[in-house]
Amino acid sequence: MSDHPKQFVVYKDAAGEFRWTLFAANAKRIADSAEGYKNKADCKHGARLVAGIASNAPVFNGDTQKWEDD
Repeated sequence: MSDHPKQFVVYKDAAGEFRWTLFAANAKRIADSAEGYKNKADCKHGARLVAGIASNAPVFNGDTQKWEDD
């Protein structure tokens, strides 16, 4: 994983469904699909959706109960 700053890994789970896991540059798992997909293409699409949305997702501060502006 050292060649990739972050990457998705797609795999089949024990039930035979596809799942994805997102790893950070330090090889730590930082997110996963939380659900299985029957089709590999759907799994990859779900991973790409997360990748596209997460970079611009707003951050809510649970302590102050306010949205943060960066």
